Amino acid sequence: MSADPVIHALIPAAGRGHRFGDALLKQYVPLAGRPVLAHSIAAVWELPQLSGVTVVLSPEDEQFQELIAPLFPGVRTAIGGDTRARSVLNGLLAIKDSDPAADWVLVHDAARPCLPADCLRRLVKQGLGGEDGALLAVPLRDTLKRDDGAGNSSRTLERSGLWAAQTPQLFLIRRLIDALRQCFSENFEPTDEAAAMELVGARPKLVMGSSANLKITYPDDVHPVENWLREKHRKPSG
Repeated sequence: MSADPVIHALIPAAGRGHRFGDALLKQYVPLAGRPVLAHSIAAVWELPQLSGVTVVLSPEDEQFQELIAPLFPGVRTAIGGDTRARSVLNGLLAIKDSDPAADWVLVHDAARPCLPADCLRRLVKQGLGGEDGALLAVPLRDTLKRDDGAGNSSRTLERSGLWAAQTPQLFLIRRLIDALRQCFSENFEPTDEAAAMELVGARPKLVMGSSANLKITYPDDVHPVENWLREKHRKPSG
């Protein structure tokens, strides 16, 4: 591994947000004075090892240039695929071309704007310690129920040892590219980057995340996220 790791952040934002159910894509919903995506970019922007940020967009995206590009003129873009995993692969290949010095990629959700700075620092410090990479995650606290297919609880699941995955997730670019390609060759569609790495035998490190690292999935998620962002910006810096 490089003695001085170079990290490029990749933010897949090519999804259509069907679960969100709003005419405006969730990554562009205004929160605390800025679009959601702007907060997510800003959360990784100050990382000292960061060499660049690439955002993966839908071919039909008409809002990035208007709403995001003026705020972050150095951000690069790439065109996404028909799933998150394929969008991530497209972004990784774009990074290899545009930023060949980068050896690590930090993949972060476009709709996860509340990333605490201490979580990011902890992830990078621990993740760079091994070639299998790392991801933020939190141990599950709630009792888990299995749906019987008709909306009824049929079984209680053991939650011991289970974690809820978050982002960012940190991996060597070359290894993640190889892992995603193998997933596709085996007709497996990973729902996050760690799942792709696990398929090829890697054991990414689970790094303690935070309940504050909220993701916007449904309309009801908007208010707690906005409250967190407003509280963050209300606090004096330093």
